[in-house]
Amino acid sequence: MDYFSDRIISLWDYVTGPDLWTTIVQGIVEIIVIIIVAVLVIRIGSKLVDHLFESRRQGPLRITERREKTLEKLITNTLKYTVYFTALIMILDGVFNFEVGALLAGAGVAGLAIGFGAQSLVKDVISGFFIIFEDQFSVGDYIIASGVEGTVEEIGLRTSKIQSWTGELNVVPNGNITQVTNYSIYNGLAVIDINVPYESDITVAEEIIEDVIQGLPDKYEEIVNTPIIHGIQTLDVSHYVIRVIADTLPVYQWAGARIIRKEVKERLYNEGIQIPAPRLVMYTRNQQPTSMEAEHDKSKQADLPHEHDSLKQTAASKSENQSTDDSDSQLAGRKTESGRWKPDRRDIGTDGDGAE
Repeated sequence: MDYFSDRIISLWDYVTGPDLWTTIVQGIVEIIVIIIVAVLVIRIGSKLVDHLFESRRQGPLRITERREKTLEKLITNTLKYTVYFTALIMILDGVFNFEVGALLAGAGVAGLAIGFGAQSLVKDVISGFFIIFEDQFSVGDYIIASGVEGTVEEIGLRTSKIQSWTGELNVVPNGNITQVTNYSIYNGLAVIDINVPYESDITVAEEIIEDVIQGLPDKYEEIVNTPIIHGIQTLDVSHYVIRVIADTLPVYQWAGARIIRKEVKERLYNEGIQIPAPRLVMYTRNQQPTSMEAEHDKSKQADLPHEHDSLKQTAASKSENQSTDDSDSQLAGRKTESGRWKPDRRDIGTDGDGAE
């Protein structure tokens, strides 16, 4: 009983004594100092990275802006991860007196075991490395990857962040990116189909469109070169289609197509060429025939007597030919004593022994 009471008294003295609270305060101060130093290092490092890329832009050796943004983002993220990991090790070693060496060794073994189980994580990291190394896409590019379409906001070693044009932010693991469509590398091509009614002359419509598109590059910076008229693309039920193509800045092919449609539509409307509407032709049973239909019926009725006369002539010629054939067959035979006609041997031929 005295043993337990002595232990309680000594524990109470330790809790209420200055040593424990001095150690706690000292540890808290060390943690705060380490965190403050880590934050300062990250901020200073980020400023240095920005300054480094800014000076590189003014130097003779330059890389594309999109690749600069990607590398700048990647270096900044790597710096943050390194500083945070170092600060964590310092806190564990200096404040809590953990054996960091044994902890890192155990972490290495555990990491190896986790690596076999987390193959998708390894795949994401390797894919992220090759995405950055091969410059498949960069920050600010407009891409389609893994069924997601939008602007690349961030590229990491494990995931990439893509913001859709409607505002959603999509986080895509790099291992799932098997095919990339990048719209930001080369100029875009705007394809515009213009419907013109059949009542309008093709040459006049093309001249109006040509006059409109000549001034578009000077009026809109999205359109790089003067658009080209490809000609008649299709012949529809109520209209024909004139196709126009135009080179635009990267990712501006859709905006360029909208601009050209607007300008051409306004000009065609001012010139009296309306947008074609669908047509439906209906016939009723009691409807009077049109002039063309009446003329066609008259021509058919006029041809009927001629066809009747030709049929009569054909029938008469056939009957004459039949009577001629009968007389010839009678003349070819000879009459027997009984008064019957017997065909000539030349008409029926002879058998092998010459008997009739």
